[in-house]
Amino acid sequence: MNLTSARWTFWLTTTLFCAAMAVSAVLYLTNAGFKERFAHLGFPSYFRVELAIFKLAGVFALLLPARFPMKEWAYAGFFMTLIFASLAHFESGDSIAKVINPMLTAVLLTASYLFYRKLSRGRRYDPAVDKEN
Repeated sequence: MNLTSARWTFWLTTTLFCAAMAVSAVLYLTNAGFKERFAHLGFPSYFRVELAIFKLAGVFALLLPARFPMKEWAYAGFFMTLIFASLAHFESGDSIAKVINPMLTAVLLTASYLFYRKLSRGRRYDPAVDKEN
């Protein structure tokens, strides 16, 4: 895969993933039904708000065009969130579709991360260099 295709694939997977995370974060804050869903999973109501805030911060970190260490943390945080979401749905007795959905989203995140690493291979984080990009 050439560099142009890798860039397109990176931005496509990252944009789709970030759109899904941003929409879910906004719904956590605005849709009353999510309060009940979080209670069903055994989480307190404040966790829904915290998760929404951190999802929006992670989306911001992933969409910034510059390379910086917080991007790696955002990828890791999202991956753990999706794994734990799948486990929470499984433990609460939800349908298999609700258990698998976060895992499918994790596949999109993984594709984004792999292309991010491919595009930044051999390039160390350097704030002076990133100001130009």
